Amino acid sequence: MSQLPTLKTLDKENILALSFDEILNLVQKLGWKKYRADQIIAWIYKRHAAHLNEMTDLSKTDRQRLADVFTLSHLKIATHQQSSDGTEKFLFALEDGKQIETVLIRSKKKRLTLCISSQAGCTLDCRFCLTAQEGLKRNLRTEEIIAQFLSVQARLPESEPITNVVLMGMGEPLANLKAVTEACVRLIAPQGLALSARRVTVSTAGLVPQMKKLLQGPAPVNLSISLNATTNATRDEIMPKINRLYPLDVLMEACKQLPLPPRRSITFEYVMLAGVNDSLEDASRLTRLTQGISCKINLIPFNTYPGSPYQATADEQILAFQNHLHQRNIRTTIRKSKGRDILAACGQLTSQFEQ
Repeated sequence: MSQLPTLKTLDKENILALSFDEILNLVQKLGWKKYRADQIIAWIYKRHAAHLNEMTDLSKTDRQRLADVFTLSHLKIATHQQSSDGTEKFLFALEDGKQIETVLIRSKKKRLTLCISSQAGCTLDCRFCLTAQEGLKRNLRTEEIIAQFLSVQARLPESEPITNVVLMGMGEPLANLKAVTEACVRLIAPQGLALSARRVTVSTAGLVPQMKKLLQGPAPVNLSISLNATTNATRDEIMPKINRLYPLDVLMEACKQLPLPPRRSITFEYVMLAGVNDSLEDASRLTRLTQGISCKINLIPFNTYPGSPYQATADEQILAFQNHLHQRNIRTTIRKSKGRDILAACGQLTSQFEQ
């Protein structure tokens, strides 16, 4: 497999910045037949071309014309770590010196899930999340989001295709809605990476207007909401910024009105924090909060990190919490954390790590 070029070359634009329609417009401006656009798109998303000169069904002259204006640049891997459980974490260097993390998660069912970032840092201030401690550096561009997939897939053998994508890495995806939506379009489009829309999930802390816009947009992906509390007092403590904008009653009412695709449900993510949100009274309130919403609950054991003010809920208490919800016919799973030993689990991502 070819080695990938890294970073942007001089002032040339990365062709990954172009949407499918923009590639078609480019081809027309160059005076080429329309089918050339399909060829270029296939080289990028199906054949995972590493260089423009690999597009051998374009003539050498046409490849040069393209290369005079564009480059094909993936992301530079600054650091790579592998967990004892097979999880891999990539620290990618962006062209302006910012850094982001991406995590590849393996399951026993031969599922390969890629957890990708949407921002460098994060616009929110969730106090149990290491990424939030960095603050927001900037939104990622569409090509930087999609290049995380392409850069990781390029390292894998053909027998190991990435099967699932979750936008649960660094950042609040819906605070970068335009770029995230376009990235999702390319992830699920038949001419793009052709993942099932059911295998792509966008997570949010609860940006209410953007939730509706995402579901009404061109990419009917799954929606996951980071809930983590059953009272405004608790959510004000652990997720102050988002709960000031959209308190629990506003968020949950909006969830009841969301235009979900047929046979879809919302996933509520619930990080279990010892003595904060993990009582059976919380479980009872969670039952009432989610009444009338097509949903499932994903309980997430808290993943500690250096300097964290919180502790993880004991396993037996998580099981009791789950059982309480099951008895009330609420679909509830417990996420098995992966990559804890390399700080690759939920809430542990940062733009810097040591080898």
